[in-house]
Amino acid sequence: MKKRWIQFVCALVCMIMIANLQYAWTLFSKSISAAHKDWAKEGLALAASLFLVFETWVTPVEGWLIDRLGPRIFLTIGGLLVGFGWTFMGYADTLLRLQIYYSIAGIGAAFIYSGSVATALKWFPDKRGAVSGFITAGFGAGAALFIPFIGFFLNASPLHLWPVFSFLQPLVDHMVKTSNYHTVFFYTGIGQGLLIILAAQFLHNPGPDFHVSPAAKKPVSPKVRRNTQQFDSLQMLQTPHFYLLFLSFVMINTGGSMVTIQTAQVADFFKISAGAVTAAIAVGRLSNGAGRIFWGWISDRIGREMAMLIPYILQAFSLIAVLLVGRTSGKAFTISLMVLYFIWGSMFALFPAIIGDYYGASNATSNYGFLYMAKGVAAIMAGWVAGLFFKKFGNWNTVFYCAAVMAFLGALIILVVRAMPLPTRAEVEPALVTAKAG
Repeated sequence: MKKRWIQFVCALVCMIMIANLQYAWTLFSKSISAAHKDWAKEGLALAASLFLVFETWVTPVEGWLIDRLGPRIFLTIGGLLVGFGWTFMGYADTLLRLQIYYSIAGIGAAFIYSGSVATALKWFPDKRGAVSGFITAGFGAGAALFIPFIGFFLNASPLHLWPVFSFLQPLVDHMVKTSNYHTVFFYTGIGQGLLIILAAQFLHNPGPDFHVSPAAKKPVSPKVRRNTQQFDSLQMLQTPHFYLLFLSFVMINTGGSMVTIQTAQVADFFKISAGAVTAAIAVGRLSNGAGRIFWGWISDRIGREMAMLIPYILQAFSLIAVLLVGRTSGKAFTISLMVLYFIWGSMFALFPAIIGDYYGASNATSNYGFLYMAKGVAAIMAGWVAGLFFKKFGNWNTVFYCAAVMAFLGALIILVVRAMPLPTRAEVEPALVTAKAG
């Protein structure tokens, strides 16, 4: 069906356009800190945490609306909020205003993230894991398209265009010499907002005729546990599975979010060069996106729970590797981050997919919105609390070791979920589908 692939491409574009908001922040934070030496680093970390809180904690409400009214209007509003918030962050003259503008961008990102993920859950019941991986990879890897340019402009380094674009070289050279983080915020904010608004006009929920299409009846692996019942959010919140998944989400996300938010600060402590940090961030984002696609694809074949258990155990070891091996050189720092992000990225493909499997696709956007709130809880620990721990102990050791333990505990929780029968509503018996997607 061509229509659903148009939905896929537009959702992917929207996700790519919000990637900078989280994954390029660490580059901006250094420039902001240098320009405003009186702004506490914990305050900047709090700004990043607030973005993640607002990006996650409004998702249940707007997810409920998207399920009923469709994604177009809400992604359009999201594009406006992202463009406004991100653009004006460059002109914030107080730390409080920076935090407010970043929070506004976070609300916009919440609309876009939920609406885009809904594409995978609603339009692709036969490829739920793989398509969730690809769409969320836009958020995980999309920043890699912009990070080299952001790094060049923020550091005022030479930037040579391909020969076919050489006629623009004088303009680019002038922009590099005269730009600062203010102008980078301005141009990326306006550009990202406009592209989101344009792509949003093509998005809508599938109609009733979609359910009889051959694509929707494609067999899925018998290892994928799938419920035929449809749960609304209230019914989902009455099942123990949700709370175990929520707790696991917090445990797994804390370590990866901590490294994402604190990359520049960790690299400074390890005495890693600015060039190596930019390279590590760009390569790490690509690896993050690749991990989402790979683990989502694997989960369609071996089942969601097993595809979660494996990377979550590996994440505990990869966090220790960043701490012990990544500090030795710029190359080691880049490789250790690349491995960590490839593993950590899995969760953002697998959690949406398992929510769709356990609770059905009809209310998948709002249902996943409740689970996605766990990212906001993790962000508080990954940003603000981690910054306080560093300030107290004078190093990152305690932070990394605690995050590794949490990842291991998150994997154990998944084992418990796997041993449980599928969720069921009180009025009907649960059913397991192995021959078709529902």
